[in-house]
Amino acid sequence: MNSRQRIQAAITCQTVDRTPWVPFVGAHAANLLNLTATEYLRSAEHMVQGVNTAIERYQPDGIPIAFDLQIEAEALGCELQWADDNPPAVISHPLANGTTLSDLTVPGPQDGRIGTVMQVALALRQQHPDLALYGLITGPFTLALHLRGTNIFMDMFDKPDDVHALLAFCTQVGLAMSQYYLDADTDVIALVDPMTSQIGPDQFVEFVQPYVTEVFDFIRERKGLSSFFVCGHAQQNIPVMCDCHCDNISIDENIPLDYVRDECRQRQISFGGNLQLTRILLLGQPIDAQRNALSCMDAAGDTGFILAPGCDVPYATPPENLIAVTELVRDPYNRQVIEAMTQQAEETEGIDLKDYGQADKVIIDIITLDSEACAPCQYMVDAVKKVTPEFQGIVEWREHKIKSPEALVFMNGLMVNNIPTICIDGQITFVSRIPPRDRLIAAIQQRINEKSRLRIQQKQTQIHVLGPDNEETQSALNNVRQAIAELGRDVEVEHCHDAEAMAQYGIMPSQTPAIVVTHSQLKSIRRIPEVVVIKEWLKAL
Repeated sequence: MNSRQRIQAAITCQTVDRTPWVPFVGAHAANLLNLTATEYLRSAEHMVQGVNTAIERYQPDGIPIAFDLQIEAEALGCELQWADDNPPAVISHPLANGTTLSDLTVPGPQDGRIGTVMQVALALRQQHPDLALYGLITGPFTLALHLRGTNIFMDMFDKPDDVHALLAFCTQVGLAMSQYYLDADTDVIALVDPMTSQIGPDQFVEFVQPYVTEVFDFIRERKGLSSFFVCGHAQQNIPVMCDCHCDNISIDENIPLDYVRDECRQRQISFGGNLQLTRILLLGQPIDAQRNALSCMDAAGDTGFILAPGCDVPYATPPENLIAVTELVRDPYNRQVIEAMTQQAEETEGIDLKDYGQADKVIIDIITLDSEACAPCQYMVDAVKKVTPEFQGIVEWREHKIKSPEALVFMNGLMVNNIPTICIDGQITFVSRIPPRDRLIAAIQQRINEKSRLRIQQKQTQIHVLGPDNEETQSALNNVRQAIAELGRDVEVEHCHDAEAMAQYGIMPSQTPAIVVTHSQLKSIRRIPEVVVIKEWLKAL
């Protein structure tokens, strides 16, 4: 059984001799050639050379021809922002800038960079007849969002007919791209629709299912194989994804592999994933990559499963980590060695952020894979960027790309488990869903109001001047009031001349005038403090 046959058998849930391995190498191939992603993705020659280098090093059973979800968008008029270490990002949306749907036409096989990618596909097919080639197309919903922008989420409620018309057009683009890849003898058409993670099952059934099903039926009629590729926290949509007539579902680390396994197997659909991109492949060691791969293989079993990363392999991923996965997959002895090892991978330590968010400003943290490379991350960051000017001087936002160890530690400290996520003052607020503008503004305003109340409560200070109505006590009162006025503080002053009241402070009339400052300080809100924490408060009294 060669690699191509192994992939074909696994996708159709037939018996295979070992687990198939598909590293989703995209911009990472540019790094293998010491090129930028921009140089690589604009050149058929570089792309052929890069994929060949990846094939030589990683000995895969299948590999994508290209991993760039902006190819169709660019051909349809979206402006792109290019980067050195990521695929380009869409920065303009024609249908939000005056272009109408009737102005758009389905791109041809030579339009934009489509011709470049098809040239690469034909060259790789000729050079690797025994290797499974993946042709990646942008899913209708993600392409629609590229064309319309985040306004599409409001349109789904206000203008559903317009959204359906746009999705029907994007489906025609997907059908055309599928045909171009099939004409190049590509084995698997992977429909990549990451933005579907932003909607729930009901919206998925209405706005996604009929359109992707048309594409998958088309691929099957032409004797091709298909994969439905989704990233992000899309677990809620896995059952309805299974009803879309695809041959395979591929996921990332946000979704438990055993859950996808159980949902897919009862429908005779194969599945793939879900090696951890950043924590393991990018930032880990070869032994970490092997343990992660073994964990996936053990969870998935040996039928209808393809081992793969959850998305495009990061540009700077150390090649030795991917080579380690190759060795594990291809060498049964290597797998036995890893299984026998008892040493556990050292967990990344988090940081204590329980008191995060005590600054005067409201801090919005966006935990992303990388907004320049991940469409859901990009649009979540954009959503925050668009509303923060309304809170100028009060709100600050920060993106934490978990491609860096520091961001990964920060993510662990906030106990964030899904990407992308918005945290407001350290509290997880929006998980893997791009919030509508009004909901995001409301959440920020709620936190601002909470902080205002906290400040009022924390500043509940009183000064008690104890003593009879005499000249000395009056002089003390005058000094206190002058100090408060000069500092501009809002502090309540009380004159206490009752002997019994003074005795409560341990002061006798003979000891007056006396001054007592009391301060009410908020120590805990919306959580039960541990005994050890309360002891520390008491020690400070």
